[in-house]
Amino acid sequence: MMNATRSNTIKITIEFTNLAKNIAGVPAVEVEFPCGITYGQIVEWLAEQYPDMIGIIIQDDKKSLLNSNLFIINGEMAQPAFQMDDSPQDGDRLTLVAVATGG
Repeated sequence: MMNATRSNTIKITIEFTNLAKNIAGVPAVEVEFPCGITYGQIVEWLAEQYPDMIGIIIQDDKKSLLNSNLFIINGEMAQPAFQMDDSPQDGDRLTLVAVATGG
Protein backbone atom coordinates (compact mmCIF):
# COMPACT_ATOMS: atom_id res chain seq x y z
CA MET A 1 0.00 0.00 0.00
CA MET A 2 1.16 3.48 -0.78
CA ASN A 3 1.21 6.09 1.93
CA ALA A 4 -0.18 9.47 1.02
CA THR A 5 2.85 11.71 1.19
CA ARG A 6 2.94 15.45 0.89
CA SER A 7 3.58 16.43 -2.67
CA ASN A 8 6.70 18.41 -3.46
CA THR A 9 4.85 20.28 -6.16
CA ILE A 10 2.07 22.81 -6.42
CA LYS A 11 -0.40 23.28 -9.24
CA ILE A 12 -1.27 26.78 -10.27
CA THR A 13 -3.30 28.22 -13.10
CA ILE A 14 -1.87 31.14 -15.01
CA GLU A 15 -4.52 33.14 -16.84
CA PHE A 16 -3.57 35.56 -19.58
CA THR A 17 -5.37 38.79 -20.43
CA ASN A 18 -5.16 41.27 -23.27
CA LEU A 19 -1.71 41.36 -24.87
CA ALA A 20 -0.43 38.38 -22.85
CA LYS A 21 -3.32 36.25 -24.14
CA ASN A 22 -2.55 37.31 -27.72
CA ILE A 23 1.12 36.34 -27.31
CA ALA A 24 0.46 33.07 -25.43
CA GLY A 25 -2.27 32.06 -27.86
CA VAL A 26 -4.30 30.51 -25.02
CA PRO A 27 -6.44 32.03 -22.26
CA ALA A 28 -4.79 30.00 -19.48
CA VAL A 29 -2.35 27.22 -18.64
CA GLU A 30 -2.27 24.89 -15.65
CA VAL A 31 1.28 24.29 -14.52
CA GLU A 32 2.94 22.15 -11.88
CA PHE A 33 5.91 23.79 -10.15
CA PRO A 34 8.17 22.74 -7.27
CA CYS A 35 6.99 23.88 -3.84
CA GLY A 36 8.53 27.19 -2.87
CA ILE A 37 8.81 28.54 -6.41
CA THR A 38 8.76 32.33 -6.45
CA TYR A 39 6.80 34.68 -8.67
CA GLY A 40 10.15 35.71 -10.14
CA GLN A 41 10.87 32.10 -11.12
CA ILE A 42 7.41 31.87 -12.68
CA VAL A 43 8.24 34.97 -14.73
CA GLU A 44 11.45 33.22 -15.85
CA TRP A 45 9.40 30.16 -16.82
CA LEU A 46 7.00 32.37 -18.78
CA ALA A 47 9.96 33.99 -20.57
CA GLU A 48 11.15 30.54 -21.63
CA GLN A 49 7.72 29.38 -22.76
CA TYR A 50 6.70 32.65 -24.43
CA PRO A 51 9.85 34.52 -25.51
CA ASP A 52 7.73 37.08 -27.38
CA MET A 53 6.64 38.45 -23.98
CA ILE A 54 10.20 39.59 -23.21
CA GLY A 55 10.53 43.35 -23.58
CA ILE A 56 6.75 43.76 -23.87
CA ILE A 57 5.42 42.20 -20.67
CA ILE A 58 8.54 40.72 -19.07
CA GLN A 59 11.70 42.69 -18.26
CA ASP A 60 14.70 41.99 -20.48
CA ASP A 61 16.43 40.28 -17.51
CA LYS A 62 13.50 37.77 -17.47
CA LYS A 63 13.22 38.05 -13.68
CA SER A 64 10.26 40.41 -13.28
CA LEU A 65 7.36 41.95 -15.11
CA LEU A 66 7.55 45.36 -16.75
CA ASN A 67 6.00 48.13 -14.65
CA SER A 68 2.50 48.20 -16.09
CA ASN A 69 2.07 44.40 -15.88
CA LEU A 70 1.20 42.38 -12.79
CA PHE A 71 -0.11 39.12 -11.39
CA ILE A 72 -3.46 39.24 -9.65
CA ILE A 73 -3.78 36.33 -7.23
CA ASN A 74 -7.12 34.52 -7.10
CA GLY A 75 -8.96 37.52 -8.50
CA GLU A 76 -7.97 39.74 -5.57
CA MET A 77 -7.25 43.17 -7.00
CA ALA A 78 -6.19 44.35 -3.54
CA GLN A 79 -3.25 41.95 -3.37
CA PRO A 80 -1.32 41.84 -6.62
CA ALA A 81 2.03 40.06 -6.54
CA PHE A 82 4.61 42.80 -6.66
CA GLN A 83 7.09 40.91 -4.48
CA MET A 84 8.84 38.62 -6.94
CA ASP A 85 10.45 36.61 -4.12
CA ASP A 86 7.08 35.65 -2.60
CA SER A 87 5.64 32.23 -3.43
CA PRO A 88 2.18 31.21 -4.63
CA GLN A 89 0.19 28.49 -2.86
CA ASP A 90 -1.09 25.24 -4.31
CA GLY A 91 -4.25 25.89 -6.30
CA ASP A 92 -3.62 29.61 -6.76
CA ARG A 93 -4.90 31.30 -9.87
CA LEU A 94 -2.51 33.93 -11.19
CA THR A 95 -3.95 36.34 -13.71
CA LEU A 96 -1.26 38.02 -15.75
CA VAL A 97 -2.66 41.47 -16.44
CA ALA A 98 -0.79 43.00 -19.32
CA VAL A 99 -1.47 46.68 -19.70
CA ALA A 100 -0.20 48.12 -22.94
CA THR A 101 1.14 51.59 -22.32
CA GLY A 102 2.31 54.16 -24.77
CA GLY A 103 1.81 57.64 -26.00
